[in-house]
Amino acid sequence: MTTLLLFRDDAYCQETSAVVTAVTPEGGVVVDRTVFYANAGGQPGDRGTLIRADGCEITIETAIYSPSKLDVIHVPVTGCELPELGEAITLRLDWPTRHKRMRMHTALHLLSVALPFPVTGGSIGEEESRLDFDIPEGGLDKDAITARLAEMIATGAKVRERWISDEELLANPGLVKTMAVKPPMGTGKVRLVEIEGLDLQPCGGTHVRGLDEIGAVQVTKIEKKGQQNRRVRLAWA
Repeated sequence: MTTLLLFRDDAYCQETSAVVTAVTPEGGVVVDRTVFYANAGGQPGDRGTLIRADGCEITIETAIYSPSKLDVIHVPVTGCELPELGEAITLRLDWPTRHKRMRMHTALHLLSVALPFPVTGGSIGEEESRLDFDIPEGGLDKDAITARLAEMIATGAKVRERWISDEELLANPGLVKTMAVKPPMGTGKVRLVEIEGLDLQPCGGTHVRGLDEIGAVQVTKIEKKGQQNRRVRLAWA
C-alpha cells in the first residue's frame, strides 16, 4: 500500500488519523496516510508526535521515504514502544517548525528569481537556508539581493500549485532551475509551484499560500564553493 501524502494537497494540514501498515526492522512506522513531509529535495523530514489509541505519545524525529519511494517511514525516538500493525493512530506535526520551513522554502524560490542562474544545490532549515548557484563571476551584493527579496515579499503575491504531465515538463525544460536535483518525476505527473507574477517551477516541497507569510529575510553570507559555484545563505532578518 502506498502512503497517501496529504501535505501535497494541503501543506497546512497539521494532524490526521491513520492506520499502521508496517513497522520496519529498524523501528520505523509506516501508515496509510500522513501529514509528515519526508526528507527530500533539501527539505528535512518533519518532526512531530504519533499518538496511539491508548493516548500514549511517541515522538517522531523525522520522516523518510522507503526505498521504493512509495511509503513514508516515520522515525521514532529510540526506546519508545511501537504501535502494532493495523492499529489506528493519530499523527500530529510540530507545526511551528514546519511553518518556518514552509516560509524559508518559499523564500528560496524568490532567491532563485533574484539570482536567475542554474541552481546546483540547496538546503532548508528553520533559521537559515541556502542555495548554490552556477555563477561564472563573483561580485554578488548581499544588500542588493536582500532588497530585491523584500521587494518581492512586499507584493504579497499568492502561491499556487498545479499539476502537469511528465511529458509536458520534458517539453518545457526551461521550467527546471535545478541542476543537482531532478524534478519529482516518475509518477506520470509533476507538481508546479507558481508565485503569481514572479516564478513558476516544479517542486514537491511545502510552501506558504502567500508571500506576506514569509516575513523579513536577509542574505547573511555569500561563499565561493568552486570556480563557478556560489553559495548564498538566507536567514530571518
